[in-house]
Amino acid sequence: METTDQIVPATAPAAPRRGLGRDALVGGICGAVVVLMVGASYAAVPFYNWFCRATGFNGTTQVATAAPSSAPLARRIGIRFDANVAGGLPWKFEPEKTEIEVAIGEVVTVYYKVTNQAARTTMAQAAYNVTPLTSGAYFQKINCFCFTEQTMAPGETREMPVVFYVDPAITADHENDGLKTITLSYTFYPVRDAEPKPVAAGEPDKPRGNL
Repeated sequence: METTDQIVPATAPAAPRRGLGRDALVGGICGAVVVLMVGASYAAVPFYNWFCRATGFNGTTQVATAAPSSAPLARRIGIRFDANVAGGLPWKFEPEKTEIEVAIGEVVTVYYKVTNQAARTTMAQAAYNVTPLTSGAYFQKINCFCFTEQTMAPGETREMPVVFYVDPAITADHENDGLKTITLSYTFYPVRDAEPKPVAAGEPDKPRGNL
């Protein structure tokens, strides 16, 4: 009996499983994008604040460490002072003078007056800007109460100085050629309840002695 060899068809090689590797790659890219977006959101606020301080954008004033080296100019400009208090803060806040006229480059000290009208200690901090917004890059503050949180005792009244000058460089900015008046505006916002809690309210009762 004659036997015939049976030809077994060769098994085709298995196709490489590309789906899993591609999914892992896509997942990794998506994760990296999410991390970058979260990091960018946290960095956006300090970057915006730095940008405003560096450029005067949105009326943000500049911080100077000393008076200008040159003498004040003959050109004069009016400075108006505005005071506001956010809701929920029981303070009375107002400038001692609503408007003055200064020479450009002249160092000037003005005062705001604030009173805590509450029967408890309160704490707040001021936000500020100047208008027109294009003048922010030239309004130089040497000293200002807005740099620190302010804590006021019940019924306390305080005078708060602002020391500033208008940078003579503003005369080279033709966008401000017709500028006659700059308005410096402050708004106090509550920071937190500064009234200390009684010890009994902050600590739970503890058993004394051996039970």
